[in-house]
Amino acid sequence: MPLCLDRIRSLAHPVFSHIMTFRELTQLVALGEGRHLEFKHSVPAPERISKEVIAFANTAGGRLLLGVTDGGNIIGVRDAAEEEYALRKALDAHCEPRVMFSTERVEVTKKRSVILVSIPSSSDKPHYLIAGHTRTAYVRVDEMSVEASPEAIRLMRTARNPDDVLFEFGEKEQTLMRYLDSYGRISVEQFANLVNIPSAQASNTLVVLARANVLQLHADPKEDYFTLAYNLTERS
Repeated sequence: MPLCLDRIRSLAHPVFSHIMTFRELTQLVALGEGRHLEFKHSVPAPERISKEVIAFANTAGGRLLLGVTDGGNIIGVRDAAEEEYALRKALDAHCEPRVMFSTERVEVTKKRSVILVSIPSSSDKPHYLIAGHTRTAYVRVDEMSVEASPEAIRLMRTARNPDDVLFEFGEKEQTLMRYLDSYGRISVEQFANLVNIPSAQASNTLVVLARANVLQLHADPKEDYFTLAYNLTERS
């Protein structure tokens, strides 16, 4: 009997500890790439593979399948040990701080295997891609790994040391609540223009409200935005 869809989706998440069979692998690949799943023919350029791993670690974790084409063809890699070595070498050179991960092999033929790279959501966020003299954080948005916004990075940093958040709910915050009640979402620049304050001040206000669980930050390839937290918008 076919595996249920929820079970197959759970296989994409790195906390799932079950040893995967080839049958499960084929059904998982059939779902396509997404927030928790990425396909690679083999280990690509070191910076590119590090970017994908960092994005998973900075978000909700996920699995990278080495030996699966972008189109979902399961071809396996010829030398799994060599691919795993290339992966470790890339991550050691380009991830800061180091990202935790594990690997598992699923045999495709006698000579080829798919490598499952499991990356849990990290407790040491944010992780950065080190490329030359630059360091960039990435997060996962659907099937893409995109650069993290300054607000996302600040929220990752503060999440490591949670404490009580104090803020003043003044006229600007009330204007923000009315705007969100009408339009549902707002970006940093939209808020800055709405209440006529500098972008840096708008960013700080939104981050503080997100830390206080009044707002929720949503990563977006074009521009991150904030919404009211779920518990505030829930209707009885």
